[in-house]
Amino acid sequence: MPQDQAAHGAAGGATLTLKDGTSIFYKDWGPKTAQPIVFHHGWPLSADDWDAQMLYFLAKGYRVIAHDRRGHGRSTQTDAGNDMATYASDVLELAEALDLKNAVHIGHSTGGGEVAAYVARSKPGRVAKAVLVGAIPPLMLKTANNPGGLPIEVFDGFRAALAANRAQFYLDVPSGPFYGFNRPGAKVSPGVIQNWWREGMIGGAKAQYDCIKAFSETDQTDDLKKIQVPVLFLHGDDDQIVPIADSAMLAVKLVKKGELKVYKGFPHGMLTTHAEVLNPDLLAFIRK
Repeated sequence: MPQDQAAHGAAGGATLTLKDGTSIFYKDWGPKTAQPIVFHHGWPLSADDWDAQMLYFLAKGYRVIAHDRRGHGRSTQTDAGNDMATYASDVLELAEALDLKNAVHIGHSTGGGEVAAYVARSKPGRVAKAVLVGAIPPLMLKTANNPGGLPIEVFDGFRAALAANRAQFYLDVPSGPFYGFNRPGAKVSPGVIQNWWREGMIGGAKAQYDCIKAFSETDQTDDLKKIQVPVLFLHGDDDQIVPIADSAMLAVKLVKKGELKVYKGFPHGMLTTHAEVLNPDLLAFIRK
């Protein structure tokens, strides 16, 4: 597997060239002999969205890994392959290249869909456990078989806003529903909003546009049913991006070994706004 090591500066980053020529940026920190924890970011962000978790688990002695999904962050701004099956295939290549064994895969939002797709396809021994946080599975789109989902007009609105003025759209989302900053009494962090914007704008508009279809229209019912390892679902009951009733509440019933923890009043971006609560809960599950 061709592997191009990038400069190991403050970012601690490297790149992996996939079979199709796509370059995937990733961070790989900590002892290579320690149990790996792999973090999968949400749309339209990057591996940087996991800073609070990477530093926390690194300090606990784990090997921590996070990559920029194709088309996102510092990875190649692909115009093709921006779909859940390819995302999973990319992670299969990364796990093979890094020879990850007994790993814990943690995914947020779209990254939770990526985790479900990857774990369902992973080789025996590669994955120990999985965690889906505010995650999209089984299916976000409203259909005849999924009447509680969101109508296609919601996602068409995302696409229209991205195409018309991506820079403004990427301010509006974190300023409002993503972190619950639109709720009365919310403690708004300008830095968090600006960082979300920064992460989003680094990525490719075409890949992020395509990813809206991937996260909204991919039915992952079968992926969830195939997962053999323990899965923890964490979800805020005030998630305005991925409503809990049609995601975690359904998904936990589809996996063989599922557990759901609901956080009262927490928003979609709770890994950032409430890291001090989420991180110890993640640690407890990993150690269990």
